[in-house]
Amino acid sequence: MIETVTQIWQRVLGRPSIGADENFFSLGGNLYSADLLFEEIAHQLGRELPSATIYYAQTIALLSALLEQPSLPRFSPLVEVKAGSEDPPVLIVHGLGGTVPFFDLAQHIDTTSPVYGFQAQGVDGAAEPLACIEDMAALYLDSLKHLQPQGPYCLIGYSFGGLVALEMAQRLTANGEKIALLALVDAYPDARYLALGQRVLLVARRGRRFVFGGNNRLSRAIGYIDAKLPFRLRTKRVHLGGDRAPGASPSSFAYTTLRVKEKAYEALARYRPRYYPGEIKFIKSESDSYFPSDPVAVWSRLAVGFDFEKVPGGHLDLVTTDVESLAAVLTRHLKDALGRR
Repeated sequence: MIETVTQIWQRVLGRPSIGADENFFSLGGNLYSADLLFEEIAHQLGRELPSATIYYAQTIALLSALLEQPSLPRFSPLVEVKAGSEDPPVLIVHGLGGTVPFFDLAQHIDTTSPVYGFQAQGVDGAAEPLACIEDMAALYLDSLKHLQPQGPYCLIGYSFGGLVALEMAQRLTANGEKIALLALVDAYPDARYLALGQRVLLVARRGRRFVFGGNNRLSRAIGYIDAKLPFRLRTKRVHLGGDRAPGASPSSFAYTTLRVKEKAYEALARYRPRYYPGEIKFIKSESDSYFPSDPVAVWSRLAVGFDFEKVPGGHLDLVTTDVESLAAVLTRHLKDALGRR
């Protein structure tokens, strides 16, 4: 089994040799190559597994062992993205698509704590995606009991995940737990919950963006995705706003992330942040023009304390191509929160 799986990894990742314990993401693997990997496994081994399996079997050895089992175990929403030896763990909540794209970011965060990401329900195609932020928070806190039964907690929420992390912090605080760090990265409530003046400014900002301009965020994101796709997957890519491409597996990232994102938009529209009796550390992408320009106006009245700074790059760049800047700020916040030098 290991020999066959190794050959598949080598073809998908374009490497002449791969060790049984080398990490898929450290080798340059991503969501799109994961889809191709499991497509090849289904074709060669006759075994269809969700692409999200790669989060829990990140090496050839672990994946081969899973393939030897008659059925998959039930996976936790928690995905380890970086090993560590000290408590407490660092917890990062996903964006709209529900996946865990934080492997590169985690490697650049200077911490001896392990780093975990939360994967949204439905990314593995095994359950219906959630359409309520309160339900997501409850699910993640339930899974967290086994990893970290008590505080202090270090919570980071990226984009949509900032609202989920905030709701988790609210519930933990209400139960008497300590939140060492709550960091929100480009996280905002739905526009309907902004003040009238903020909504007017936001509409004006978005109106100035050229949807298909060469320098806008959407075009750069599509360009980045296409550059990373192997040719076979590039010809099958699911287009924004459409159904899955012909032949795409219902358990592939290309299909499941669209369903998760649809439900996340519903959840975003429903969720109105409540006052948080703690401090929020906010990090804003410097060059993004889609979100409100002044997070202080949005968040300062919703928390006891609010600290805000900008980092270079756009919203997507922070967790894809320009992770160093965000990692440096998160490293500083974590060291301050935990009293480490």
